Amino acid sequence: MPSREPACGCGRSGELSAPRLRRDSPERAGLDSGELRHLAQEVHDLTTGEHPWAAGVVVVAGRGPVIAVEEAAGWAVRYAAHDPETGRVVELPAESRVPMTVDTPFDLASLTKLFTAVAAVQQMERGTLGIDARVGAYLPEFRAAARHGITVRELLTHTSGLRPELPLYDCADDTERLAMLRAEAPLGVPGTYTYSDLNLLLLQYVLERITGRTLDVLIHDGITRPLGMLSTDFGPCPGAAATEDQRRPWAKVDRGMVRGVVHDENAWALGGIAGHAGMFSTGRDLAVFCRTLLAGGSYGPARILGADFVELLLTPPGLGFAVNQPWFMGELAGRGAAGHTGFTGTSLVLDPATDTFLVLLANTVHPRRQPADSSPRAAAATRLARSVIPSPSTT
Repeated sequence: MPSREPACGCGRSGELSAPRLRRDSPERAGLDSGELRHLAQEVHDLTTGEHPWAAGVVVVAGRGPVIAVEEAAGWAVRYAAHDPETGRVVELPAESRVPMTVDTPFDLASLTKLFTAVAAVQQMERGTLGIDARVGAYLPEFRAAARHGITVRELLTHTSGLRPELPLYDCADDTERLAMLRAEAPLGVPGTYTYSDLNLLLLQYVLERITGRTLDVLIHDGITRPLGMLSTDFGPCPGAAATEDQRRPWAKVDRGMVRGVVHDENAWALGGIAGHAGMFSTGRDLAVFCRTLLAGGSYGPARILGADFVELLLTPPGLGFAVNQPWFMGELAGRGAAGHTGFTGTSLVLDPATDTFLVLLANTVHPRRQPADSSPRAAAATRLARSVIPSPSTT
């Protein structure tokens, strides 16, 4: 692996430092304490009952530089297995369970895409990557992408026409996986939205080609290290919340109970470092990430992006980020809120209009995946939206 080079953008001469996050009261943040008490209670309710939404949940929310809610509920590890014969979960004995804490790391799943997107926009800021450049200009050996003229913008906006995924986990080795990716042509109409992990995988290969460094190094040096996100990296992460008892037929590979290594089967087959999945982080670290973007790319003395390039990331339809999506943003949507969700139960939303952020992390796939239900994410975001106390200038 290439050596890590110094972090980018750490404090230009004459620049003021952006305020760091601090824990304080809702009132200090300009948020209604009653609404946030409801948010905290509803998070606990998500982990109770015979069929909880998730084994465990962490929520971190705030406004400006203030964290007003930081709450953990339930269990990081609750189950030993899923029994396919009875269709029931197998609970661990009480003494073997691991309680959820606000410091518990989670498998971020598709939230990894946001870090890949930021790494790409950093290269745009440096002038080494063109947003409308063709992928084939950087990766001529990716013959199908080159032949169809797929662009970097199309990868970041999921408009390349590539299918959602490929069964890379069934390939014999990396040579076969790479050959499959190189030969993959769009099935959909370019310019039409189709969410696809393959977009961010191709973008990973572009970034690694133009920089000569692997994606984990790029993200560490360019994002997590300058921001002091010490709990954020690609796995393995032994202390992470458990995910799935991963077995066929409900999963795509047979691995047993997964904890501390990436849940996504393709990212696992690729060695755990992938443009679409593979990273682990905590609620507090992701709050720093949100705060950095809300502050125009700076946090403390570090600057990871210029404000114009943050705007490029977050302007509809968003580059890597989803924008104005009520299905998980609730009432935060509709005014420029941006964010993403992850298959394992993770999500984040940042709202530039009110300078608020919400990180909701859960292990909803523990002990096995279920039909997606994002209503708790939307409800949490709605609570935060309703807690915002308008400033005198907006009333």
